[in-house]
Amino acid sequence: MEQNKHLELNSAEIANLWTQYLNDSASICILSHSIAKAKDEEVKNILEYALTLSQGHIAKITEFFEEANFPIPKGFTLEEDVNLNAPPLFTDTFMMVYMYVMTLLGLTGYAGAVATSARSDQIDYFIECNRQTMELYKRIATLMLNKGIYSKPPRINTPNEIDFVTNDQYLTGWFGKKRPLNVMEISGVSFNMVKVVVKVVLEIGFAQVSQDKEVQKYFQRGKKMCEKQFGILSKLLTKDELASPASWVSEVTSSTVPPFSDKLMLNHIVILVASAIGYFGAGASVSQRRDLALEYTRLMAEVGLYAEDGAQLLIKYGWLEQPPLADDREKLANAK
Repeated sequence: MEQNKHLELNSAEIANLWTQYLNDSASICILSHSIAKAKDEEVKNILEYALTLSQGHIAKITEFFEEANFPIPKGFTLEEDVNLNAPPLFTDTFMMVYMYVMTLLGLTGYAGAVATSARSDQIDYFIECNRQTMELYKRIATLMLNKGIYSKPPRINTPNEIDFVTNDQYLTGWFGKKRPLNVMEISGVSFNMVKVVVKVVLEIGFAQVSQDKEVQKYFQRGKKMCEKQFGILSKLLTKDELASPASWVSEVTSSTVPPFSDKLMLNHIVILVASAIGYFGAGASVSQRRDLALEYTRLMAEVGLYAEDGAQLLIKYGWLEQPPLADDREKLANAK
């Protein structure tokens, strides 16, 4: 790694580290409260392992930024954004489902960070983050399977032979008889439904404890939007007699005491909603039926507007930490 220390961090590397710092500082807050309230020892062990990873990431990113004389992001803190004395907001069961989805998001982010890094120390660091997160995913998936709470993607019967597409009716979907979904399309729909239902549960819980009426209304609006999206995707599977992933809306407790600040909760939802645009896009990219691609496009547009409104709300309250910007050359020239 020493050979890279004379090289400046490039913009992509800064973006990777900056984004991870904010995400892991939020994770530390959420995990710390969840660990304090966990009743299931197996769940608690996994949450503690995840917390150790996030704490290690924060320490390493701080080291990278200090070496580069780069400002350390504020992110989220236990002092300002968590009430460890608040009762649990979600059950241990939901926390496993939540961690499952967060781990999937982490794996995607770390793969992208490796692909956009040039310095070997950055590449090595994010490869290690990916390895750690794969181990975390394995532990989570194993425990969920053992406890019977893992929502398996729909099964299909094994085909008797391979086949080839012989006409363009394979692509149709607007009019006439639609062909059954293929396995890539089934996987994309099911995958997105799991992510959508986690947002529904979070928004139910966050609206229940939010201290600001405007933020509370935003969560309630998001809940309704995500429930509608879950229904749309579920109907696609139901038409082919395929099972939908489980809904976990009953895994919210009756507590109205906020365990997290409105700043943390709103940022978390906006980040998750923004990432949903990418996952809907991924679902569209593997869909070979035109009606599916159109449905994903509609979902992305709806989510995009909701994410923008959330960002405006964050700006209004001064809760949106600004990523590092390129120099404003015109402003610098006019300042002389």
